[in-house]
Amino acid sequence: MKAYTYINVFLYFILLISSGCRSGTVSEITDNTDRNGIIKYAGHLKIKHYKGFTTMEVINPWQKAENLSLKYFLVNKGDSIPPGLDKSRIIFTPVESVILMSTTYISMITALGRQTVIKGISGTDYVYDEVIRKMIKEGLIHETGYEENLNRELILKINPELIIAYGIGSESAGYLKKFEDTGIRILYNADYLEENPLAKAEWIKMFGTLFCLSEKADSAFSAIEMNYMNITDSLKRAGPFKPKVLLGFPWQNVWYISPGNTYIANLIKDAGGEYIWGDLKSDHAVPMSLENVFIKAAEADFWLNTGNATDIEQIISIDTRLAGIKPVRSGKVYNNNKRSISGGGNDYWESGALYPDIILKDIASILHPGIFGDYELFYYRKLKE
Repeated sequence: MKAYTYINVFLYFILLISSGCRSGTVSEITDNTDRNGIIKYAGHLKIKHYKGFTTMEVINPWQKAENLSLKYFLVNKGDSIPPGLDKSRIIFTPVESVILMSTTYISMITALGRQTVIKGISGTDYVYDEVIRKMIKEGLIHETGYEENLNRELILKINPELIIAYGIGSESAGYLKKFEDTGIRILYNADYLEENPLAKAEWIKMFGTLFCLSEKADSAFSAIEMNYMNITDSLKRAGPFKPKVLLGFPWQNVWYISPGNTYIANLIKDAGGEYIWGDLKSDHAVPMSLENVFIKAAEADFWLNTGNATDIEQIISIDTRLAGIKPVRSGKVYNNNKRSISGGGNDYWESGALYPDIILKDIASILHPGIFGDYELFYYRKLKE
């Protein structure tokens, strides 16, 4: 089954499932689970149910944060507020209007069928989803600006119930606090910090809780998890050989190396490959000179994620020495920009956040040709000469 068919059937299936927020009937669950063990992989998210409300914790919401937990209290609209809750941290559910500070949240909202709650997006030019692009064109979704240059007047006019943001440091809390002072709730999403591909996808359960669609979110994630596991099981047929993989692309004579404890490195491992920087551990990209990378790249069998390049000629135009890298010479260079549009929108970064199973199958098919028969790459494409 082609990947796009899988997504369409999957969305149709979960839209058949309905769920509402429960009111005053849920006893406290003392560990990091809910009724079905909701949080299995995510290390930066906790959800717990109590009688009359739900708590949501975002743990260490930005890089280098330590022992920091942002707690939110979710209370059903129309219910009385339980005593003792910090009213400044209450989010009333179901949430019906949001502004998104990242396009990566779109796929999770779309999977739950709640596109109409989106009233603003930071970076509308980078949206890939056709439905959301149509809503932008029709004026139903607005461009809200970036970080310190957010359009404060427009955001206050929209007056969303919630702004969903990512934090890149404590300074993020500073420029968004002015909106909290007006009564708009700010929820930090730390999915980009998850190292396990399934952990990142599991953040759909946060959106499910916000929209009173927990059962849909649980079903959505379970289908993705099952498919991911089935793919890894299929890769046992590939045998012990693990092709070595080079990642990334130089920028102004510096190559920012993704460490071996990252999301993409774990995808390569699960796809039956060996990342050449697998032993490098860090909480951020590590800058290296091109010379050092060229030496290490001699080991690589494949080269993936080559920036914005659409062919080999573009790669060599950056530095002619790149023509000597083994994957270039052997024609094994692939980029994750097959589903991209003019303006910069790339579906790998959008729907790929929710569907690591499809990314996994793409990478596995590249590293082990033929293992999935005539499977057609979804996010990736081979770069031509």
